Amino acid sequence: MSDIHSDATGEGSGGGPRTTALDAVHRALGATMTDFAGWDMPLRYGSERDEHVAVRTRAGLFDLSHMGEITVAGPQAGELLDYALVGSLSRLAVGRARYTMICDASGGILDDLIVYRTGEETYMVVANAANAQTVLDALRERGSGFADAQVRDDRDSYALIAVQGPEAAAILSGKHSLKGLTDADLDGLKYYAGLPGEVAGCEALIARTGYTGEDGFELFVSPADAVTVWEALTEAGKPAGLVPCGLSCRDTLRLEAGMPLYGHELTTRTTPFDAGMGRIVKFGKSTNDGAFVGREPLEAAAAQAEEAPPRKLVGLIAEGRRVPRAGYEVVSADGSVIGEVTSGAPSPTLGKPIAIAYVDPAYAEPGTEGVAVDIRGRHEPYEVVALPFYKRQR
Repeated sequence: MSDIHSDATGEGSGGGPRTTALDAVHRALGATMTDFAGWDMPLRYGSERDEHVAVRTRAGLFDLSHMGEITVAGPQAGELLDYALVGSLSRLAVGRARYTMICDASGGILDDLIVYRTGEETYMVVANAANAQTVLDALRERGSGFADAQVRDDRDSYALIAVQGPEAAAILSGKHSLKGLTDADLDGLKYYAGLPGEVAGCEALIARTGYTGEDGFELFVSPADAVTVWEALTEAGKPAGLVPCGLSCRDTLRLEAGMPLYGHELTTRTTPFDAGMGRIVKFGKSTNDGAFVGREPLEAAAAQAEEAPPRKLVGLIAEGRRVPRAGYEVVSADGSVIGEVTSGAPSPTLGKPIAIAYVDPAYAEPGTEGVAVDIRGRHEPYEVVALPFYKRQR
């Protein structure tokens, strides 16, 4: 595969979906491609179940170059992000990352994000592909009052490659012949941390983050280096059973791990408190006199979540074999609608269909009886469980 090289992302012929720097690699591997948020991305390379199991038991290699990188820099960068996002990013240490959200003025979620502090005055905000432009526009608009902060669109500056699974650290540490990090480097790279380094001789921001529920790393590299890094990881990962993985198994992996997906569990109609993630909203910020976009409605949402939440996010495990999908109604024993499925799929790890759903709080307690999902007119029984469905052994 060494003859496959690309220097940048681009549009497909006729102005179609954008392609990543690894597009030719995916096609050479026989990937099934799909249009995802305006990008031509690999859905699977073979069996999505086999790819899922590989990540749970060995390691998987993902192209995530469709994600949107936005740099915020300058003496007021932290203050801008404190105002624009729900978290307290000015307090984030250099070299660390934080999961957060950007909300609209009414407290609805515009996107969930990971923010990396890459320097004293520099942050990288990583947005979901479908929302990257929305996030960029919002940061620029909200940054208008911060003269000493700049917002830069860096989506074309990075390719993003992820190695996820229990063998990920061994692959990156060089145990499998990759010119990469040392064991000491990895010992110092905690979960939700990132450091600059080299992978296969190429400069990279190496972050211990992911969206699978497994240990893993996300590597931000130049698009010109993407093929070199992918091929080096592929070769180094062979002894560990590393396989290329598409977006399909990434969805079932995150679903088992109880991780929310924008457009499903998270929308502009939900607040972080609706999604059970109120802990990421920081009302005690020391900058901007504590002001941030959406503060007042989020304070009201916090109070409501404490006193009488209108709905709660739960896990559902099927007693049968029929698979629920987003939008299906959750019903009680008497047929009353008590909620709605936001995500559902067969779980390769559990061997049963699973779902995440918003339900009436009266039915949210694990073990609640009489709960079913209306699947094409049939009420299929489901067990209510706490999220996540799967948690790795540390």
